[in-house]
Amino acid sequence: MKKNIHVNILNNNERRRCSSSKTILSESSRPETFVFDLGIRKDWAALEPGLRAEYSKIGADMLVTEDVADASISHAHIDHIGDPALFLNATYLLGSEAQTLLDPETRDLGIKLLNALPKDRTKFLDLASAPALGPFPHALDFYGDGSLYVVGAPGHLPGHINVLARTSADGGWIYLAGNSAHDWRIITGEGKIATKPICVHVNKEQAEVHIGRIRELQENPRVRVLLAHDRPWYEQNKGGNAYWPGEIKSL
Repeated sequence: MKKNIHVNILNNNERRRCSSSKTILSESSRPETFVFDLGIRKDWAALEPGLRAEYSKIGADMLVTEDVADASISHAHIDHIGDPALFLNATYLLGSEAQTLLDPETRDLGIKLLNALPKDRTKFLDLASAPALGPFPHALDFYGDGSLYVVGAPGHLPGHINVLARTSADGGWIYLAGNSAHDWRIITGEGKIATKPICVHVNKEQAEVHIGRIRELQENPRVRVLLAHDRPWYEQNKGGNAYWPGEIKSL
């Protein structure tokens, strides 16, 4: 895992500095590397004029000291899509509904970010026909061997996806929840999704349903759930072996 830092809105009155994580999944039997999210590009202020102003308008600011240059993207927001120019051979994977952001009529900032992806190496996964897995209605068995599932995660943004990956032969798993929730208090039920000054989810009701599914998954003691902006995880593990070039230990 690698990390960036940015400011994220947690509830109606609170702002907090937290991490923006990118997770590298590798398997000894496969030559390719699966990266979930690419974080914030180091030169994010050099993006198309006006894009930074749009994020600043909602109170977001970003401090980035390094790029990921060594991918599955949970969704098309600036703190997840990275700098495509650094990845000359990568295939980009997004949920199929992310294509709706390419509609010229859309007002979401994702349209500008998606247009930066190389069209010949970008694939949109149709998860609607994928079977159910545990509490999730749709999960694509990506390799066909039960080792990694791309999970439909509606609510935050069209095409938002999560990843469930097996971390041990005896039943350990990791669930990468992306922006399904931005704070652990929302997962636990101690807090609620903010609606002011904005709601960070395009469909709050769908997001709440999906959060309930993650809560159900977390009842399994062999599943480690990580949020993209997981402040407790960052505080507990910063400077430790869970970050690159170390690894997250299986439960």
